[in-house]
Amino acid sequence: MSKDDSLSALEREIEQTREQLATTIDQLLYRSHPKTIVSREVSSIKAHFVDPATGEPRTDNILKVVGGVVGVVALLVVIRKVVN
Repeated sequence: MSKDDSLSALEREIEQTREQLATTIDQLLYRSHPKTIVSREVSSIKAHFVDPATGEPRTDNILKVVGGVVGVVALLVVIRKVVN
């Protein structure tokens, strides 16, 4: 292999590395964009309350959250009555 061939191969390798780095940076920017993060989190929360396969609500998870909210409200009412 001549010196020109090895330099040419090295230049191609450097260019490929630059392209890979640019792609990686673009992916990182997309993943770290606030709208992307919010969208990902909303999807995660929706998946907790709606079955992604069937689209039907997951009543067990919904009832757990409703029960927790009712419990907190009841606790606040009891505390308020005790304090007054």
